[in-house]
Amino acid sequence: MPKQFCPTPRELDDLELLTNGALAPLTAFNQPGSPVTLVLPEELAGEPEVELVDPEGLPLARVTPATGEVEPLTHPQHGPFRRLYLSPAQVREQYAGRTFVVLDDGLYDGQLAHLREAGPLVLLAMVGHGTPALSAPALLRATLAGAAELPDAVVVAVPASFHGHEFIRTVAESYAAGDPVISPGTEADRHSGRIAEIVHADQPGAGHAGLVLFFTGLSGSGKSTLAQALMDRILEQTDRTITSLDGDVVRRNLSAGLTFSKEDRETNIRRIGWVAAEIARHHGLAVCSPIAPFAETRAQVRQMVEDAGGVFFLVHVATPLEECERRDRKGLYAKARAGEIPEFTGISSPYEEPEDAAVRVDTTGRSIEDALGDVITALRESGYLDL
Repeated sequence: MPKQFCPTPRELDDLELLTNGALAPLTAFNQPGSPVTLVLPEELAGEPEVELVDPEGLPLARVTPATGEVEPLTHPQHGPFRRLYLSPAQVREQYAGRTFVVLDDGLYDGQLAHLREAGPLVLLAMVGHGTPALSAPALLRATLAGAAELPDAVVVAVPASFHGHEFIRTVAESYAAGDPVISPGTEADRHSGRIAEIVHADQPGAGHAGLVLFFTGLSGSGKSTLAQALMDRILEQTDRTITSLDGDVVRRNLSAGLTFSKEDRETNIRRIGWVAAEIARHHGLAVCSPIAPFAETRAQVRQMVEDAGGVFFLVHVATPLEECERRDRKGLYAKARAGEIPEFTGISSPYEEPEDAAVRVDTTGRSIEDALGDVITALRESGYLDL
């Protein structure tokens, strides 16, 4: 039985286009000059076949790693508006002779006025990873609301991830099959009515967007204390609801049973990131304060949050090792120096300092209130929180 692998959201979009005929004659990943790629783990790259599954484990296709060739098994069966995900063949059968409109945002008033004169329409909502200005469900809701204001318009969902405007155009033309493909026109004036409501609910503005405040630093740097102080300030001065994902608390609950090996520590951070991203998806605010010593894992968490439509705000609590070791309130550094704790960050395991932090704070010789001021200033200047 082939080993299984769940691709990234972008790869799953590309897989659907490969198997529904939207990229014909292309039928394989990783072809020369093609942006449609699949990255398999090293341990799977030498397999004769790998089964590609969705996040729930449903087998979608088999891929031959050596060639990238894909054999479809079934199509995705779940997700909002799945009934609108037609193949190019289905679209040609049902809607030939119409004008096709490529959309990645809700229609503006001026665009609606322009399209009312364009005849029977197929509104192609480009809902693939990284393409729409809105979340995929919101773009489809907004497009359906726009279709209700246009004579004889239908909506088709197209899972075209963003590989450049030329790629999007090529995919759209595969659905149109020779019928006209047009843009909606100039983004004139404003959204209004139901479309405006959908856009505002999905993109509420910087001050109300899903936000993950991620504190990273050495043990004893003050990151948990700073994170708690910031949470207190937010609860005092705003109506935002907050979820704390403190490193020690998460280990006792979400990550119980994990060791402190490098692999398990990274699993712990990814679990924190996944939960934080889900909070951000629903416009909530999560405060995380793990050590998170490795740049690659922090980048993975950032990607999870941004994929969920949230904002990832990285705070590097850059208190030097010497000061952290001097504090050593838990006696951890002493045990690490004595060899009692293997792979201890800063002693026997590295800490990779972030190069992409939104703010850098050294708590040496400072009160928590003073150090917190640096974080609050950076948040205020970013527009994400006004404290």
